Amino acid sequence: MATPDADEPQTTPDAEEPQAAPHPGEPQTTPDAEGPQNAPDAEGPGKGEPQAKTKAGFVALIGAPNAGKSTLLNAVVGSKVSIVSHKVQTTRALVRGIAIEGEAQIVFVDTPGIFKPKRRLDRAMVTSAWGGAADADAVCLLLDARKGLDEEGEAILDKLPEVRRPKILILNKIDLIERSRLLELSAKINERHPFAHTFMISALKGDGIDRLKRELAALMPEGPWLYPEDQISDAPLRMLAAEITREKIYERLHQELPYESTVETDQWQPRPDGSVRIEQTVFVERESQRKIVLGKGGQTIKAISQQARREIAEIAEAPVHLFLFVKVRENWSDDPERYREMGLEFPRGG
Repeated sequence: MATPDADEPQTTPDAEEPQAAPHPGEPQTTPDAEGPQNAPDAEGPGKGEPQAKTKAGFVALIGAPNAGKSTLLNAVVGSKVSIVSHKVQTTRALVRGIAIEGEAQIVFVDTPGIFKPKRRLDRAMVTSAWGGAADADAVCLLLDARKGLDEEGEAILDKLPEVRRPKILILNKIDLIERSRLLELSAKINERHPFAHTFMISALKGDGIDRLKRELAALMPEGPWLYPEDQISDAPLRMLAAEITREKIYERLHQELPYESTVETDQWQPRPDGSVRIEQTVFVERESQRKIVLGKGGQTIKAISQQARREIAEIAEAPVHLFLFVKVRENWSDDPERYREMGLEFPRGG
């Protein structure tokens, strides 16, 4: 068994080839390791207008794993703020995405998928999801229309009356189901638990997104905006960068790597030429998993780094030099410090 210090830094040969920012002609923001994606002097709509005209509030997205919550969040925000993967349960902490609709600022909270927890990390994720729903101004239950009302959906509906907030039903992936089945499903669910509104969308294709945003904006309470106008997330850039790399690991390795893996951004160093040097560590629990991430001759980690670097450069709005390291950290999922870094409460007990 490898020790937690067993590591082998793996950098890609082209790590010093910076990835050009998508809009090189525009002014670049300073890549702040701890700062969210925002311009600090931005204000709400219509500077000088009475604040009473503006609205702002929180909308929690809940549902079973892989219902499409992260895809929907990225669609309503118009940019990637949450990890998207075919691997279920990839969203671990509450991720906030911020959208503007007219005079309303809607802060979407993408919660972890709600499922029957088996491990300590599972329990923390599910607790976080229900906590996010209780604190929101409105709650959207997102269901995969193809699956219908399965066991996971039934369990969520049973607990939903405990959440005393306006509730909206969103049936996703409607392009993959016949309309007659869709209407039957909507009627069946609303009979079980009446919803204030029901929407039918395709988060991936963007169908129904604009109407959903308009209706949610109408539900938001009056008040000043909570974030600057051009801010799309309250997550620090270094956290978003780690999530992007974690997504690329899942995309590349599919079923080979279990959930006991995480990514941390160790260094975010602006350079004089305007680029950013980023060092990240991929933590796994066993030496065998470390070898899977590295791949033969380091080819796997090289491909992951190249894909992640391109997307990180977009959110950082600067060229990026990305260096990845892979380390074994046994039983990291039982370490309270790791939970705090993910914004989760550490569950006591086994």
